[in-house]
Amino acid sequence: MHMNSAPHLLAEDRPEYERILDDALRHAHERPDLAAVGERLNAVQLRTMALDATELITSTAATEYKHYVEAREELRGPADGTDQDANPGPGTGRSHHSGAGVGAVVTVLAPVLAGTAAFIFLLAGYLLRLLDPAPSFASTMVSAGWFFAAVTAAAILVAAVGLLITALRNGSAAQPVEDDEEELPEDVARAREAWRHALLERGILPFLRDALADPDAGPASRTPVRSANRIPKIGYSPPDFSSPDGGPAAGPRPTFTSPDFTSPDFGGPEHEPD
Repeated sequence: MHMNSAPHLLAEDRPEYERILDDALRHAHERPDLAAVGERLNAVQLRTMALDATELITSTAATEYKHYVEAREELRGPADGTDQDANPGPGTGRSHHSGAGVGAVVTVLAPVLAGTAAFIFLLAGYLLRLLDPAPSFASTMVSAGWFFAAVTAAAILVAAVGLLITALRNGSAAQPVEDDEEELPEDVARAREAWRHALLERGILPFLRDALADPDAGPASRTPVRSANRIPKIGYSPPDFSSPDGGPAAGPRPTFTSPDFTSPDFGGPEHEPD
């Protein structure tokens, strides 16, 4: 990425910009210069105005943002290479997922298959016992049915324990987004923190102060605010249409008379025209 000019805010960094803005508005009551929040403009209105002016606000920290993006790109660069030692090969990940898939299939199918076998053996065994005389293997089928019923119960118990362990493991492995910052290299973390600080101190806070101090600023305002370098124009004014000067004088309006229609002079069949 070539950045000869001030870089635009990337889509992946826009949530971070909104988090910094929300945090500033959330703690506005702790700053004397933002104590007027809620009197004329509330936090929602200020947030809307700041989101509309994202490009202007982020341009105040363009240098820090450029350095942060460049440092982040250098960090991501080796991931695009072909270093097989640094990253595990595709075969490793595939075998891991394959093993996990077989275990899940066995855990799900074992209770189903054992339960089906138990039902078949028990049903057939008890039906054979109704015959007179009962076959000798009827008792064997009943015993086999109860065995598979015990296997079914054990399989259900094992599956429930496995699901519980998996849920606990996934819950403990999940970490908040903030924990990712600790995994960043020191130079990238410093560049990110410098951009955040510059964005807050030189962009967001001055914007909020100017918006609160300007009586014409507001989402419904029809006039531009005074601080044009920080706050964009809010709203629109209707165009001023007026009649052209020096035009030709209005002449008399033409008048029209209705045509004089008379009925034709026709007589009956006994009157012939002269």
